[in-house]
Amino acid sequence: MSASYEKFESETKDAEGTDKGSRLKGDELGSNLDFSPSLLAFDAHNPPDPTLIDACVHCGFCLSTCPSYRVLGKEMDSPRGRIYLMDGVNEGQIPLSTATTQHFDSCLGCLACVTTCPSGVRYDKLIESTRSQVERNQTRSLPETLLRRLIFSTFPYPDRLRLMLRPLGLYQKTGLQRLVRSLGFLKSLSPQLAAMESMLPPISAQAFQDLLPEVIPAQGKQRYRVGLLLGCVQRLFNPEVNDATVRVLTANGCEVIVPPTQGCCGALTHHQGQEDQTKTLARQLIDSFAGTNLDAIIINASGCGHTLKEYGSILQDDPEYRERAKDFAAKVKDVQEFLADVGLTAHLSPLQDEPLTLVYQDACHMLHGQKISVQPRQLLKQIPGVRLREPVDAALCCGSAGVYNILQPEVAAELGRQKVENLLQTGASLIASANIGCFVQISRHLQLQGKTVPVLHPMQLLDYSIRGIQLTASPSEAIAVSSNRT
Repeated sequence: MSASYEKFESETKDAEGTDKGSRLKGDELGSNLDFSPSLLAFDAHNPPDPTLIDACVHCGFCLSTCPSYRVLGKEMDSPRGRIYLMDGVNEGQIPLSTATTQHFDSCLGCLACVTTCPSGVRYDKLIESTRSQVERNQTRSLPETLLRRLIFSTFPYPDRLRLMLRPLGLYQKTGLQRLVRSLGFLKSLSPQLAAMESMLPPISAQAFQDLLPEVIPAQGKQRYRVGLLLGCVQRLFNPEVNDATVRVLTANGCEVIVPPTQGCCGALTHHQGQEDQTKTLARQLIDSFAGTNLDAIIINASGCGHTLKEYGSILQDDPEYRERAKDFAAKVKDVQEFLADVGLTAHLSPLQDEPLTLVYQDACHMLHGQKISVQPRQLLKQIPGVRLREPVDAALCCGSAGVYNILQPEVAAELGRQKVENLLQTGASLIASANIGCFVQISRHLQLQGKTVPVLHPMQLLDYSIRGIQLTASPSEAIAVSSNRT
């Protein structure tokens, strides 16, 4: 048995001196489990690294920052508890069963614990390895298997998603959606399907085709040549962000290349342990950008950006793509990171005649994964008249976490409620969010709370400012009108 496993047993005692590690076996894993050493452990392909596991000293700093622990209140739904489980499964002391898998599934992968941990434990690497093991070795129920198959066979493929949009558009426009929601039977049938349906945004005509040309020239003197990743979900459900991103980049001297063959980056599948599919998507994306001779590869969604920067690790065992993946990842920049680094050259105009109070929402894979927090705020503060406010619990996950809000709707809903309440308490009249998942989650929970505060990407705000477009006198209407100062 490893040192980490033994330390958990000896160091996590409650006030009465009871061994909490032992008590958790019965209370939280299920009293019917067999803990004999003969139980099967993870397979031999990239199990959680015992060296990384042993780095955890069980100090408990991660507990207060872990969103699943804060909602569920169980040790095994915390990073510390999950590391204990990983070690136990590695050592053959704990089975990889439905009871253990549910605690791995409850992790949002927000990486807040990685930022918080004073010992530098690479929990991100541990949960990544564990989820791949779970997907290979753990049998799920038929409904869960079918739901995951639906998600992973459609969401990462824009053309397949578009086939679904036409009937979904009719579903929205004919009033059938209002009827289904009023009856409420979908939640009884499947909470996961109900969660998926509840987050369906209005479908616009622009969702059915990619309208951006392959090459968009810089305005004025060209400073950089950059590629733009469109995203698999964003290009369908919030394409205005990509349009705004292109306008901001070209206005600041960038020639923008949009490879027409690009697909999904693999973030969604990567975060859920679909290892082979992730590698296939990564190779395809690298190929689509081959020969473009770019200064940078720009992404405007934080979850995608974090995965793109991990390509060197994801394809480290592929001799053909290993070096290409490292070179690709080295060029990836979040658009806010890039613009803050190279500087804005375009003139910025006020978004309102009066000061605009806004709050920036930190997406987890931006803040914890890419360590980007200052740059978005620096850019927004350059817009004349913007007053930036900070929410309490800014680092707490909103509950989106890729498809977590579909697979774990109850926990996600509570986190979404908390996040929106914290954002609203700032008194801001507008929310800036740089991730498509956060945008959908926050918009949904604003609606549930009866609020009409708009949620816009920072690139949309910069785009309005550059073009001299003002928001209406009431920002909550989320309407932009042409300014007289053009």
